[in-house]
Amino acid sequence: MSRPRIIMRQIREVLRLSLSERRSIREISQACSLPKSTVSDYVKRAKQAGLCWPLPDDLDDDGLESLLFGANTPPVHAKPMPDLGYLHRELKRPHMTLMLLWVEYREAHPDGYGYTQFCEYYRRFTCVFLRNVPPILAEMCHPLEGARRTV
Repeated sequence: MSRPRIIMRQIREVLRLSLSERRSIREISQACSLPKSTVSDYVKRAKQAGLCWPLPDDLDDDGLESLLFGANTPPVHAKPMPDLGYLHRELKRPHMTLMLLWVEYREAHPDGYGYTQFCEYYRRFTCVFLRNVPPILAEMCHPLEGARRTV
């Protein structure tokens, strides 16, 4: 889970202490009341962006943010998602299991998801796809919700 970004004033202070006064990560961390890992991350990003102190006068907060963090692009799935509709249809066939479908998926996508994550994606799909499910299945999808239902 990613941590929230700090305000730009604090980022500028971190950059000033690091680039101008050559303070250590620990000193900057204590002076700004920030975790060392956060300070280290911002200093590393500034070096990668080629920033030096003083920052250019025409560099506003949005410009600095785009230099440090780049454009806000949605994350791209590094691994190919299984075709969940296909899985659901195939599982209706006799003697078909998620294990067999996973083996087929991994043959087609060697860098794909492991078996546990594959099953988790399918479980979530079925819980969303099948809104009107029997109470026992609903309890498997949403344990507390199944207890509240009446038959």
